[in-house]
Amino acid sequence: MKDWKDLTISDDYMFKLIIKRKRICKQMLERILHIEIEDLSYVGTEKVLIPVYGSKGVRMDVYVKDGKGTVYNIEMQVRKPEGDGLAKRTRYYQAMMDADLLAAGADYDRLNPTIIIFICSFDPFDAGRYIYTFENQCLEDNHIQLKDGTRKIFLNTKGETGEIDASIKAFLRYVDGAVTTDHFVQEIDREIHAIKSTAEEEASYMSYAISLAEERKEGRREGIKEGEVRGKTKERLAILRRLVFMSGMPVDEALSMIGVPADEWEHYRRELKEIK
Repeated sequence: MKDWKDLTISDDYMFKLIIKRKRICKQMLERILHIEIEDLSYVGTEKVLIPVYGSKGVRMDVYVKDGKGTVYNIEMQVRKPEGDGLAKRTRYYQAMMDADLLAAGADYDRLNPTIIIFICSFDPFDAGRYIYTFENQCLEDNHIQLKDGTRKIFLNTKGETGEIDASIKAFLRYVDGAVTTDHFVQEIDREIHAIKSTAEEEASYMSYAISLAEERKEGRREGIKEGEVRGKTKERLAILRRLVFMSGMPVDEALSMIGVPADEWEHYRRELKEIK
């Protein structure tokens, strides 16, 4: 873990603290999406989703809803996964967001629109664009939109082409460590300095760092315990139930996504049939 004084906007912990400032979060979304947002409500910052196999949990950096009901997830990404890992991660987040909304009693036809935004300190698609936006459309006729209410956006700090708000462009450079005179970015920078000068925030970070270290240590200890297999099975089944029964994902696709070894698939297929 970094020292408190060395944290920057690209560090997950500091990014969460900054984006929890409603005025900054609101401005950022408005500038990225070129819209006006009347108000935001924090549905759950650091919302812990059901963990993927082998992890304690996946935290959604920002999980907020605007006055029109659109739900946003904003996350900082500083490491480029191999292959299509980044795209698959957005799919996993989407499945979990939809499952949460359905669990809360929403009908399929009343699911909230969702926008997932990844701020990447690398070019996720190696095309040099500042921003990549994805929605579902017909391959045979791209004028036909699926209109399932989902959108994924990837911002690229290494971008060089494409239309993007000037302050967001400056922010992306700032994530990479550049100095800028942009007013929005300067507001963020002042907020970071204010946070770092707060003893309570520093104490919270130290507590977080200690807890994380203990969690990792405990995880290593648990790895050699006799009950490890039973715990993993229960955890996997919990994930599979949500992906298969609540999000409608095919069983084999869900098994592959969460990393279940192929020789164990039949066991989980039987378990899911009994649950159903």
